[in-house]
Amino acid sequence: MKEAAVSKNGTILKTKKTKAKTGELKRGLGSRQISMIAIGGSIGTGLFVASGASIAGAGPGGALAAYAIIGFMVYLLMTSLGEMATYMPVTGSFSTYASRFADPALGFALGWNYWFSWAVTLAVETSAAALVMKYWLPDVPSFVWNALFLAIILGLNLMSVKNYGEAEYWFSMVKVIAILVFIVVGFLMIFGIMSGHSAGFSTFTTKDAPFHGGFLAVIGIFMVAGFSFQGTEIVGIVAGESDNPKKNVPKAIRQVFWRILLFYLLTILIIGMIIPFTDSRLLNEDVGKIAMSPFTLVFERAGIAVAASVMNAVILTSVLSAGNSGVYAATRMLWVMAKEKQAPKSLAKVSKNGVPVYALLTTMAVGFAAFLSSFFGEGKVFLWLLNISGLTGFIAWFGIAISHYRFRKAYMAQGKDVDKLVYKAKWFPLGPLLAAGLCLFIIFGQNYKAFFSAHIDWQEILVSYVSIPAFVIIWLGYKFIKKTKWIPLKDVDLENGRHE
Repeated sequence: MKEAAVSKNGTILKTKKTKAKTGELKRGLGSRQISMIAIGGSIGTGLFVASGASIAGAGPGGALAAYAIIGFMVYLLMTSLGEMATYMPVTGSFSTYASRFADPALGFALGWNYWFSWAVTLAVETSAAALVMKYWLPDVPSFVWNALFLAIILGLNLMSVKNYGEAEYWFSMVKVIAILVFIVVGFLMIFGIMSGHSAGFSTFTTKDAPFHGGFLAVIGIFMVAGFSFQGTEIVGIVAGESDNPKKNVPKAIRQVFWRILLFYLLTILIIGMIIPFTDSRLLNEDVGKIAMSPFTLVFERAGIAVAASVMNAVILTSVLSAGNSGVYAATRMLWVMAKEKQAPKSLAKVSKNGVPVYALLTTMAVGFAAFLSSFFGEGKVFLWLLNISGLTGFIAWFGIAISHYRFRKAYMAQGKDVDKLVYKAKWFPLGPLLAAGLCLFIIFGQNYKAFFSAHIDWQEILVSYVSIPAFVIIWLGYKFIKKTKWIPLKDVDLENGRHE
């Protein structure tokens, strides 16, 4: 790297080479950027494609109920995270809070699991983007697109955090505009103002609707609904780079949650009212065939001829945005673990822009290796990596709930006034306990059908639940080696890193 010395009039006097050094990240993110980073990480193919499969699986009413329940759980988690992030705005908050308020071994396991999840997800996002590009240029090898998109994401993350936040802001803005247009067009169709749908609630009143498959079907799509909301927790990681955490973090948490909840619930309602849940195209799982996106189906019914191409472009943007946010989160998590001596010390070094370059390059390397693994053993290695990382979002959410419960208990045990907290989570202690319980219910009940079939499918069970023993092994392994213990409430450190 080069660093320029500049005179008062702006003339460059000399340049000198500088090395990346151990230091701190820069606080360069404003409220609007923090909000959009969280939106960019959570609105992706889960909304644009998988929402249709949710409606097909549980009916329009069942899907709406599942997303509402998970949305309420996320609301509780976001308020818990908001209370801790305004009091102690540190980068890589999940591992830091768990290590500080509960047990260092728990923080270690949460940090590595969360980092690995996003590093592997990078391979998924770039693969999905390559499939989308096939719509326009089917003869270009996917490997070319994967390399290009990895390079773009790397370039965006090498910029200063302020420039990165600005790029992510506009990435996410494209998705938000597309969803708003979809909502307007959808309601115009529902009320008979636009063609393509007979006004009324016929899709909710047909046979087996609105709750197709009953309560068990609703439970069956909890996991899909939860994955769709994952990424909102990134706002906790970016708190350490906010220019005003006391003001920006609570504002961003409130805005992000309500925008996403509004987008998801209105989108599910519109799709459910216009497209019958029996439409076989809703079950498509190939993100490369954009014609099966429920968004595209609605636009086609409205007679918008360019719907497929427009949605292709939007989904391409959303995939790159989600990958971009994921790399950002994974890099900061790895950086903070290095700072806390839970990862190699060299990963704590930052560039003159305040970017943890070595943590970034390590994350990109793992994502690229995960992508390469899809070429071996008919993709089995890749699928195993995905399954190991698949539940990590819920494990991270569980960690947030437990950390907040311990934080508030320690805060009160040490005689501090709860009313002096800048941002106070609602419904304590019911809120974090209910959120933790729902997370555990989803984690262990994600593939309950495998246990109740005529012949128990042990391979299916292993693939579904392999991330649980992986997390436990990391947790208990660190606990055994470092001899860590749960921290007594009165001994919890509430001062180091506190934001005045």
